[in-house]
Amino acid sequence: MTEKHLSSQFDSELSAVSTRVMELGGLVESQIRQAIYALSQFSVDVANQVTAAEARVNAMEVEIDRDLSSIIARRQPTARDLRLLIAISKTTANLERVGDEAEKIARMVLSIIQSGAPRSLPSLELRVASDMASGLLRKALDAFARLDTTAALAILKEDDLIDQEFDGFVRKLITYMMEDPRMISPSLDLLFLAKAIERIGDHAKNIAELIIYIVKGADVRHTSIDQIESVVK
Repeated sequence: MTEKHLSSQFDSELSAVSTRVMELGGLVESQIRQAIYALSQFSVDVANQVTAAEARVNAMEVEIDRDLSSIIARRQPTARDLRLLIAISKTTANLERVGDEAEKIARMVLSIIQSGAPRSLPSLELRVASDMASGLLRKALDAFARLDTTAALAILKEDDLIDQEFDGFVRKLITYMMEDPRMISPSLDLLFLAKAIERIGDHAKNIAELIIYIVKGADVRHTSIDQIESVVK
């Protein structure tokens, strides 16, 4: 991720923090996969593993933030390096929130299991959206490691597909609830699950925006794709 600096120690510290960010990304990706597996298999054990991992995710975020604060205080980085450190901090925060969403899915799975809700609901259809969201996060982390603005732009475009998948799933749930009022409560559970998956895609999008911020020095939040394309070019 990092370029060569005058201080080899600074390089070493940036490399160590970057490695920790990738480790955190791998951990939350695993949480997502396990959470969706728990939903598809109605597995209490796997859902509990997801919730148990949350403490480790939170601890890693705190450790990375502490290291970043120490680097900033001791090295007094220049503008571009400071942008990089700030972006790493924000990326870490986004990854921690992805972990929160995965834990939310796991807790909802446990609630559905405990309530004895019908298993005829289209929970397996969430796998499509979850695979898209998890894949998008993986691409965002890879692009962040390479500071690849072209890949970042592609991620921003792909996030729209996850939003479309969410909208389609919501329409299907509404149909289930209209056809059978007994499905209202479990359908609402699945709606919250779908929203959590959509939010994972949003966090991947945030990371992609941070890549452009580092490389181009431009804040592209709340900016149209056309405008972002002109920035990246």
